[in-house]
Parts: sequence; C-alpha cells; structure tokens
Amino acid sequence: MSDPARIDVHQHLVPPHLGRAMAERAEALGWPAPAWDVHSAITMMDRRSIATGILSFPAPVAAPDDPAAARAGARGVNEYTAEVVKDRPDRFGHFAVLPLPDVDAALAEAARALDELNADGLTVLSNVHGRYLGAPVFEPLWAELDARAAVVLVHPTAPPVAPVPGLPSPLVDFPYDTVRTALHMVVNGVPRRYPRIRMILPHAGGFLPYAAHRFAVAARLHPDSTPESLLDDLRSFYFDTAISAGPAALPSLLAFAAPGHVLYGSDFPMLPEEWATGFDSGLDAYPRWEPGQLHAVNRGNAELLLPRLARF
Repeated sequence: MSDPARIDVHQHLVPPHLGRAMAERAEALGWPAPAWDVHSAITMMDRRSIATGILSFPAPVAAPDDPAAARAGARGVNEYTAEVVKDRPDRFGHFAVLPLPDVDAALAEAARALDELNADGLTVLSNVHGRYLGAPVFEPLWAELDARAAVVLVHPTAPPVAPVPGLPSPLVDFPYDTVRTALHMVVNGVPRRYPRIRMILPHAGGFLPYAAHRFAVAARLHPDSTPESLLDDLRSFYFDTAISAGPAALPSLLAFAAPGHVLYGSDFPMLPEEWATGFDSGLDAYPRWEPGQLHAVNRGNAELLLPRLARF
C-alpha cells in the first residue's frame, strides 16, 4: 500500500504557448514529447497518491544569444505557473525559472518570483549554455539566494558534448550533467560559502551517491580542501527519487544522503506515467526502510523544506 499524500518536488508543466517548442526539443533529444494540462496533472496525482506537485519548467526559455527573449520567456512561464498555483494552491507549488546567463536579469526575476508571484523556490539548469554553476559569474545570484535561504532545483540538461549514438540524452546524459555541475559547485566552494541555499539534485543526484568517495579524491588536488570536507559539501545537497527508486540506486542514495535530504519526485510529464509506475512501486516495496523513513521521503522531508505545504 502506498504511503499517502506525497509531495512531489520534481513535477513539470508545459505552458500552452511552449507546447510545440517542447515537443521539438524532446524529439531532438530522442525522448517522447510531453503532453500536459492542469486536469491531466491532477488526475495523475490522484492515481499516484500525490497531494501536491511543485511545478517547474525544465528547458531553456530562449536561445543563448537572445537575452531579451530569455527575460520575456522566463516572465511568461513564471506568470503562467503562478496562475496555475493561485487557482489550486493545495495541489501545486512553483519553482520559478530564471533567464540565465544574464545574472542581473536573473536577480530581478528571482526577486519578482519570490516576492510577487509567491514562488516556493527557483529552478536553474545544470549548465547554462555550456557554463557550469560553480563559475564566478554566478556568485551574485548565489549570494542573493543565500540571503533568502532559497530552495533551488538544479534540473539537468544536455551537457556540451556529443550524445552517444542511439541513446536519448535525457536517459543517459542528464544524470551525468547533474554530477558535473554538483562537483563543479563543490570544488569551487559554492555550498560552503552559501550554506543557506537548499539545492535539490534530481534523479538521486545522477550517480553522485554511488561515486562520492571516488570524487572525494579530487580534494587532494586543492590545498584548502580535504576528502572529508568535500564529502560533507556533497551531502549538503537534497536529492529526489525521480526515475531512480530502483533496487540498486536506493541503497546507495540512502547510505549517502544526509538525514532528511531525500525527497519524492515523479518527473511528470517528462517521464510518461506508464513508465513511472515501477519507480513508485520500488519505493513502496523497498524492504529496508527504517520506521517512518518512507513517510519522510514521500512527504515529511518536503514539509520541512517547504513548510506551507504541511497543511495540504
């Protein structure tokens, strides 16, 4: 029996005006085109015992050389999402998208989203047109989000490398890019300088939990770091279970993540629902849950991260 009333921190929407663009992007990445509307999202959530889904937009909002379009695109997505949440605040939340790489515009949109649109947090892509998130150019953004103790979903995107022929990038390359950006942030000191930001890594952090002790060796290349401090910084991330609640992945994730740092994620509609049921079953059937631990993953940890959702 499924633990009821999940809070889904990794759920997406596709605003109607971006449906065609998202379908074309999915096709280019070798992935099924997502179909989304409010009614289908709520009926999916009812079938899967999801009380509330935190909506985010998982793709660039404009071409890399068009900052004006990025500002307008982010504003349009965030305004549309805010209206969806306003109509059903019990069923939906909102991680606002930012018009990076324009940091000044991202700062302005973050303030507007958090202060005026009541966003629950923000979402950024794992690389911004090839630039990873530990780059110095993003320091003003992290400083502001640290001051706000913001929740940030770091959603993966295609890395700036050629895909493996015949294998869809979302399946193979996205977890790889999550690991790349997490390590880039850690070796550049972002979590240590900005500890009040709560960053969520989707898909169990890619393969980060499994390989974390291997990555800790990188600390020996930096005189101001140690393997232990690097592991502590990697454990500061939150992790969601989207497409990752398998019998090999769960033990690694639960052994590595800090207490309270594992959250439920569905990845709907980017992962078709008929593909996702096995991952929900994997959570429910996992044989080594400690007392209360499944409820914490399904809901309790998200309530602590996003307290407004505790009443729904």
